[in-house]
Amino acid sequence: MSRRIEIVEVGPRDGLQNEAVVLTPEDRVQFIGKLEAAGVRRIEAVSFVNPKRVPQMAGAEAIMQTLPSAKSGGRRIGLVLNERGFERCVEARCDEANVVVCATDAFGVRNQAATVRDQIEALARIVDRAEGVGMPVTATISVAFGCPFAGEVTEAQLLAILRDIVSLKLDEVALADTIGAADPWTVRRRVELAKALTPHLPLRLHFHDTRRTGLANAFAGVEAGVDILDASCGGIGGCPFAPKATGNIATEDLVHMLHRAGFETGFDLDRLIDAANWIGEKLGRPAPSALTRAGIFPPHPT
Repeated sequence: MSRRIEIVEVGPRDGLQNEAVVLTPEDRVQFIGKLEAAGVRRIEAVSFVNPKRVPQMAGAEAIMQTLPSAKSGGRRIGLVLNERGFERCVEARCDEANVVVCATDAFGVRNQAATVRDQIEALARIVDRAEGVGMPVTATISVAFGCPFAGEVTEAQLLAILRDIVSLKLDEVALADTIGAADPWTVRRRVELAKALTPHLPLRLHFHDTRRTGLANAFAGVEAGVDILDASCGGIGGCPFAPKATGNIATEDLVHMLHRAGFETGFDLDRLIDAANWIGEKLGRPAPSALTRAGIFPPHPT
């Protein structure tokens, strides 16, 4: 296959936001540098959240100021939960904003102190402001496959949100399996529904590997026609407001699977594994990805 799959690296944001070890901004800048050297072109570099609630994400502005200019085609994304977060994202000169809309009130109130309706209204205002400054916006629907507090998220709930945001001038829509509850068959069905409602928008998928279905779900998404997937180097991560949620699918594991099948990603696997081992050392534990343990197949000649 010559089809290209774009991987958005979320390790510096989603990967670090739930870790007990709080890395310095300098370490986070170094992590981003290692990832971009491994071929990352879109990266969630920072999160504009309240540092009192998520201390792991403090120093976003300092990180963006310290980072060298991105290579040609490289883009740094800021995660945004509200209008104040968007203001900070613009002031920090991020290339894109990723705005979260929760699929349930139960999760939305805990994650960002707002109901689904409040979040959609805020998203509309953010999109209007983003158009004025020329900043692309992704709307990510979190807990799109299941909520740790409300339980199952139905197709009707997801479609209602998509219908509300489809008229906005978004650049991309993402469906996030925040707690790792999805299965491949549900992924295929929801991708089909989302594509039917938003045929003009690129669709991106975000999977956590809490129940070890992450790569199977990524496969289902690719088979259903999705060309953009999130992943976290080393498989680190989780959500501070989603009990028991573990890391995202590991970037190196996903890249290895795709390369074996003949897809193109533009990533250097050796450098990705080096970055995963590096971040594991910084966090004081081995990175949980399979590739850091088993290595590339076939192995390089000795």
